[in-house]
Amino acid sequence: MSEASVLYDVPGPRAKVRDRVTSVVTIAVLVLVLWAVVAKLASKGQLTAAKWHPFLTADLWKTYVLPGIQGTLTAAALSIVLAGVLGFALGVGRMSPNSVVRWPCAVIVEFFRAVPVLIMMIFAYFLFALYDVFPSKQLALAGVVTGLTLYNGAVIAEIVRAGVSSLPRGQSEAASALGLRWGQTMRAILLPQAVTSMLPVLVSQLVVVLKDTAIGYQITFLEMVRQGTVVGSTYGNYIPALIVIAVLMISANFALSSAATRLERRLRRSKRAGVPVQTQAALEPGD
Repeated sequence: MSEASVLYDVPGPRAKVRDRVTSVVTIAVLVLVLWAVVAKLASKGQLTAAKWHPFLTADLWKTYVLPGIQGTLTAAALSIVLAGVLGFALGVGRMSPNSVVRWPCAVIVEFFRAVPVLIMMIFAYFLFALYDVFPSKQLALAGVVTGLTLYNGAVIAEIVRAGVSSLPRGQSEAASALGLRWGQTMRAILLPQAVTSMLPVLVSQLVVVLKDTAIGYQITFLEMVRQGTVVGSTYGNYIPALIVIAVLMISANFALSSAATRLERRLRRSKRAGVPVQTQAALEPGD
């Protein structure tokens, strides 16, 4: 008996025919649904060349699309950096042997994970406006970045904690036997290994940050999705406008994922050489 047949029953002639028929029917139904949607949109005049023509003009991109792209990327970049710093600080703090550090970090993480992002954006927006913390032109950006940073920082903190906890316990025990303190063990041994294993989950969370910038339209933040709806309202081409915005968002997410994948490969290649060097530096006296 082959290895594959141990894991599942090999389909017989009838089952193969049934699977093929099911696949053909499913594809046919999907094609019919797609055709019906396209036909409906075409009947409404949303797929005509005239609806796509505005996107061939520089004025539309300069007035609507490019400011939206700039707003989305600015908010995403600031939020990713700040959430990463906050997340690692809270994640490490939550694992601290010192209860004075551990319990406040745990409370902060659980609180901001429970509060919806939109609520935090609105609260930060009006709080900053009330105390005149930021210029009026930057209030919406500050509210979006604050909400995304607090929520995603709490999520990243849990990712960090889970990544470190997934490492073999012998790592910490060996470091303790070598005389390393908790901070040295975390910095030189555990975190460098955990970061590599955490990267796929971190990338997924960073993509969430980029997409959640669209929530900022509720506090008048200028981002891609809002600008797409403005274009649709101005030119009467909602479907083409949203398709273009969707393509831009997918491209940005793909670029972010590709960059993170390259970083992960680079970290994995340097993992064997990097950790011993860091461990040796941690053992040096005077640290």
